Amino acid sequence: MEDVRSVRMSEEERNEFLDHGGTGTISVDTPSGDPPYSRPVSYGYDPETGNFYFRFAVGPDDAGKTDVVDDDVMVSFVTHDRTDAGWRSVVATGRLEEITKSALDSAVADAMERVAIPFVDVYDSHPLTLEFRFFRLSPDDVAGKREAEAGD
Repeated sequence: MEDVRSVRMSEEERNEFLDHGGTGTISVDTPSGDPPYSRPVSYGYDPETGNFYFRFAVGPDDAGKTDVVDDDVMVSFVTHDRTDAGWRSVVATGRLEEITKSALDSAVADAMERVAIPFVDVYDSHPLTLEFRFFRLSPDDVAGKREAEAGD
């Protein structure tokens, strides 16, 4: 296996990599002491605020998800990809905040217009039978790494 060295991404590189959204994996702390609840998700990213946005489906096959994916739960979010310039990854940690219609302010509405959360149909049920909940992650910590180039 090839030995690949990595270096920290600048904020500009990180924003370019995250663009306005994509896919990644979110891991949620569980109150019962069980392993973290980890699932692939699509996300939106707002480079102006540094916030991540998620759309979670809740349906008949999602018993248990609503127990762990809730407002103010601690999460880790990871996204990675192999680009033309090599490997890139970003890890963000913090607490989820649910975005409800009653709590939707103009700053959140503006940010939601700037992001593009991919709609990936990976549900066991038809999407029209599901309820969707929106969450924001204002990370306490966010770090990006990239594959080192010859001059790094």
